[in-house]
Amino acid sequence: MEWWLRLFSVRWVAMSEKEPTYNDTQIAEHLRELPGWYLEDGWIRRVYKTDGWPTTLMLVNAIGFCAEAAYHHPDLSVTWGRVTVKLSTHSAGGITDKDFALARRIEDVALWRPAKGGALEGTPNKFVRSGDPK
Repeated sequence: MEWWLRLFSVRWVAMSEKEPTYNDTQIAEHLRELPGWYLEDGWIRRVYKTDGWPTTLMLVNAIGFCAEAAYHHPDLSVTWGRVTVKLSTHSAGGITDKDFALARRIEDVALWRPAKGGALEGTPNKFVRSGDPK
């Protein structure tokens, strides 16, 4: 069999198998490790507040970078000082490990700050911070 046909066959089988999804109880357990994230309407969600439009755009770009690198894409709602992230694995019809893994990465990137006393002093601005859960 040609190499490209084998590759296509393997990829098709892998894509046709649904990933396991979590029920609401299991999702709640996983969300304990992601403070600020919550389940609503079949999505895990997070609201981030920013200090204005430039920071909002930087956050959206950081999320976009992480999502494209992971090849798993959230839905975003963007306003002047707020970004809402929604994650669900469409192909599986629910919340999967992909959603929790990307939520963790987004959380780490969005709320990262330099260590006190380190070489980087950090921004004096409000920048990105945890938003109200809705």
